[in-house]
Amino acid sequence: MVDVWLPYGNTEVCVRVPTENLQDVIEPYEKATAENPQTEIENALMNPIGTKRLAEIVKSEAKIAMVLKDSGAHTNRLIALSILKELNSAEMKVQDLTVFIAYDPLQVDVARDKEPILDEELSSKVRILRHNCETSEHVQVGKTSRGTRVSLNKSFAEADVKILAGIIEPHPYAGYSGGREGVLPGVSNTETVQRNLSLTLNPKSLRGSLEGNPVHEDMVEAAHLAGADFSLNVIRNSKSEVVKAFAGDVDKAFDESVKLLNEICLVPIEKRADVVFISPGGSSYDANLFEACKVIDVALEATRRGGIIALVAECAQGYGNSGFREFASKSKDPDAIEKSLKKNFNIGGFMAYRLMRALQRTSVFLVSVMPDYYASEVFGMKNARTANTVLPYAFDTIGKKGKISCIPYGNFVIPMVKSGETKGEE
Repeated sequence: MVDVWLPYGNTEVCVRVPTENLQDVIEPYEKATAENPQTEIENALMNPIGTKRLAEIVKSEAKIAMVLKDSGAHTNRLIALSILKELNSAEMKVQDLTVFIAYDPLQVDVARDKEPILDEELSSKVRILRHNCETSEHVQVGKTSRGTRVSLNKSFAEADVKILAGIIEPHPYAGYSGGREGVLPGVSNTETVQRNLSLTLNPKSLRGSLEGNPVHEDMVEAAHLAGADFSLNVIRNSKSEVVKAFAGDVDKAFDESVKLLNEICLVPIEKRADVVFISPGGSSYDANLFEACKVIDVALEATRRGGIIALVAECAQGYGNSGFREFASKSKDPDAIEKSLKKNFNIGGFMAYRLMRALQRTSVFLVSVMPDYYASEVFGMKNARTANTVLPYAFDTIGKKGKISCIPYGNFVIPMVKSGETKGEE
């Protein structure tokens, strides 16, 4: 037997796989962590790519706006302290800086709204605003080539210097997060966000894919229309430790970040398995089912048609998104959901659509603390109280020689099947 440990909330669960059945454990290629994360970020700011240092860009008494993607209190603090140090070298007054906490449609804000974004010391010094795409005052700055009217938070749009900061990692439909994402959806209004999100139905809107990806390209145009001056991208490993940081021109710093991420996250696999056990990566990636299902596309790419997926996710907050539940309750037909989304896009509906597509191609088990009713009756999955209870069912279904893959950090890997294998979505 081989014991494979999968993150589950703030702990781990063990899957005991017979040695002869274990095909592979699909993990990111971990890079060495930064010896001093604060110093790593500061060095990136002092050596920007494709532009001047922030200290040189900022003029006296300039109004500065920084969009910060909420990446957890520790990383937020590292980013904020580093940016403040750089700006202080230009004798900037702290009251001239406003930090906008970016809107993220893939996060459920119920719990996050109650959590401090920065620690008490920094919060007392810096003006912090959580962007609300519905209620914040907005101003239109232009239209993208795809017809997206870009309306942004008015205070951000009117700032003299605009900074985009946060982590960069694989994204289920924009290719990668980070950089341009700070503008759209970060500080955009509901109409702009919805228009951009509607592009996720395009088959080129994929994790780890940028060329021809309409969501990504629309975001890039929005950042240009916004006049974003500078960005800071922080790369972390699967344990949320800082590996590297890139700063400078929004496009160029993003491109350099992606090059390194491709080395970490793109994982070649020989062939698809009969059974895939996948964890999003533990807390907070599996706080609720909506967020946990972001890795369904990863599992699909590693599972053969007719195979079995076991999603190991605590889901202590339940299903997490009302639209997700509503669409899944109404229909288990992805074509019907897609038709509805084309008329009126809803991010919860889109995640339900992806789950229903997976259920057409595979059997999906959910290992969580959620009541059985939600998994089976609402979302159409099978229930499993423990990961190991999936194995007997799997062997009865696919045979004793079935091959098993395990993915402990689903949010950090992009499986790449070698040539000759049938595309996972087909």
